[in-house]
Amino acid sequence: MSNYPIPDSATLVRMYEKMELIRLNDERAHKVVKTGRIVMPYYSPRGQEVIPSAISVNLTEEDYICTIYRGTHDMLAKGVPPKLLWAELAGRVTGTCKGKGGPMHITHPETGVMVTTGVVGSSMPIANGLAWASQLSGDDRVTIANFGDGAANIGAFHESLNLAALWKLPVVFVCQNNRYAEHTTFANSTAVDRIGDRAASYAMPGITVDGNDPEAMYGAAKIAIDRAKAGEGPTLIEAMTYRFNGHLLGDDGHYMDKEERQKAIDADPVARLRARLISDGVLSEADADKISADITAQLDEAIAFALDSDFPTLDELRRDVFATELA
Repeated sequence: MSNYPIPDSATLVRMYEKMELIRLNDERAHKVVKTGRIVMPYYSPRGQEVIPSAISVNLTEEDYICTIYRGTHDMLAKGVPPKLLWAELAGRVTGTCKGKGGPMHITHPETGVMVTTGVVGSSMPIANGLAWASQLSGDDRVTIANFGDGAANIGAFHESLNLAALWKLPVVFVCQNNRYAEHTTFANSTAVDRIGDRAASYAMPGITVDGNDPEAMYGAAKIAIDRAKAGEGPTLIEAMTYRFNGHLLGDDGHYMDKEERQKAIDADPVARLRARLISDGVLSEADADKISADITAQLDEAIAFALDSDFPTLDELRRDVFATELA
């Protein structure tokens, strides 16, 4: 990793701001659901903040991402406005999908979040379609396909990598390997030691990187994104991370190794980057506190906006279903 591009201090601060937004948003989601103000399934991305933050600072607003139902961190890092995100989580008409998508289907093309899917592994073929469209139009966009380690064992993974390599599509496959496919450990579901090694089967570069290391993740993402934009085809990135919480809110994670889990929590990447930025003199304690306070205020406003918004009315049932309304 020593020859990887390294982010400058300003970029690290941008990454930290995104990571802190993800952390505080996750904290708020737990509280809002537990108080009953919003009823929804919630899949915590806590512990995986570095990955989308490092990727997004290498993307433009026009670049695309496809993500999955655990992808709140991907959406926020890419720039989905918290107001619109929370309104959709709450099923309100002011949400990104007018309250008709809900937490597992956030979509916001204005910031390049093209689809959030509840179907395991389907982010990859969809990303190929977007990348193919970019290739045909020459619009210089790159598409990121986010998925988990469990999704790397389904047919769509292999089919998507093969097609992307064959056509040299401008797509980057990002496996956020958080060590668990729902309740199943990586070792109990996958024969290979590293998902990244599978790239060799499709004649594309494969990178296995510490997804909780800001510099390493930034460098891996930049190399892959630059390759895609240069017309050199796809890259598979396996970003090693750890899921702090259970599969979804309400899952106590009893099947997770307690020592391993605690070790990961103690090495919280958000807290580590904050401490390092302060130690290096990039931020002061007051600067870091202000970042957190500003994000907290933004989330307060977003949640209030969501809860004050209306639910969709019956006339929304058929809207956005057909290009032309049927008689």
